[in-house]
Amino acid sequence: MNAPASLKGITTQIVPTPRLKQHVYFSGPADGIPVVFLHGNFSAALYWEETMLALPPAYRGIAPDLRGYGWSEDLLIDGRRGMRDWSDDLASLLDTLKITQTHFVGWSMGAGILYRFITDHPGKALSLTLICPVSPYGFGGTKGVDGKPCYTDFAGSGGGVVNPTFVKLIQAGDRGTEDPNSPRNVINAFYYKPPFRAAREEDFLTAALMQKTGSDRYPGDFVPSANWPNVAPGVNGPVNCWSPKYTPHDVAELLAATPKPPILWLRGDSDSIVSDNSMFDFGALGKLGFIPGWPGDEIYPPQPMVSQVRAVFEQYAAHGGSYKEEVIADAAHGPHIEKPAEFNRLFHAFLQAQKVSSQ
Repeated sequence: MNAPASLKGITTQIVPTPRLKQHVYFSGPADGIPVVFLHGNFSAALYWEETMLALPPAYRGIAPDLRGYGWSEDLLIDGRRGMRDWSDDLASLLDTLKITQTHFVGWSMGAGILYRFITDHPGKALSLTLICPVSPYGFGGTKGVDGKPCYTDFAGSGGGVVNPTFVKLIQAGDRGTEDPNSPRNVINAFYYKPPFRAAREEDFLTAALMQKTGSDRYPGDFVPSANWPNVAPGVNGPVNCWSPKYTPHDVAELLAATPKPPILWLRGDSDSIVSDNSMFDFGALGKLGFIPGWPGDEIYPPQPMVSQVRAVFEQYAAHGGSYKEEVIADAAHGPHIEKPAEFNRLFHAFLQAQKVSSQ
């Protein structure tokens, strides 16, 4: 399937790097201050086009389709490396484009990649704008603001936690609305606060459906567990990448990173994907009675994702960094799409503040 036509002012290019051939969107002047945008799961770089076009004139927008997504080369993702496959891909892309420093924007999973990137590739990030970021402790399988594992095998995280009907519908290229688990319905119910619908809904759906699926791709493999909910992480595919099994030292390394770029944390007030009661977290779903056998709050409570993010960012500030949290009203998981004026006001002010502080 070909990529939808880009908006006026956006160009695309296949950029061959030593790691993979990446499909990349560009906006703004070639000699502008670079801003690199990283998309989240079940999306693609196309989701950034309007945000890139809204950048102030001095900035150059760059948005790659990440490994496993969009129109980039289809290569396997090793879940055992956590976010490192993507982080190293990103470093390789920057080297190929001869970019030594850049601002970064990461949405959901994309923000998780940036936690890893600033640790493994210090000094390249001028700032981080993180939109509805995944918890630094990963997604699923932990409890408390300190991210303590619910079980030693991290049951309830990894490739086995994704709804298999959703995956089958992706594989079928489903564009309908009959099944509540259809890709279109999932996007409209959870990326945005209903009744919002994106003007480019069809293009966004096309881009999301380019996600590569299979036991060694999305969502990834899993192994049986004696612990509720009876699945534990495998080794392949993106959902294993953000299992806490493969990110045990990420928070400590993030806090030790030098230098520490300033962080702007933006989130919608109605986000039910990254939330203290996420509708994609087995602890929350079990407590609501959607998954039988839930062992209770003491053993497997809902993962307090937002509270974990805040606790880590407070430590980040205490260790010499800085962060600012902004909550956008009447928005869910895609506030840059739902509330572009409010998002851009906050985002652009943050970018401009970094420019002033560096002079």
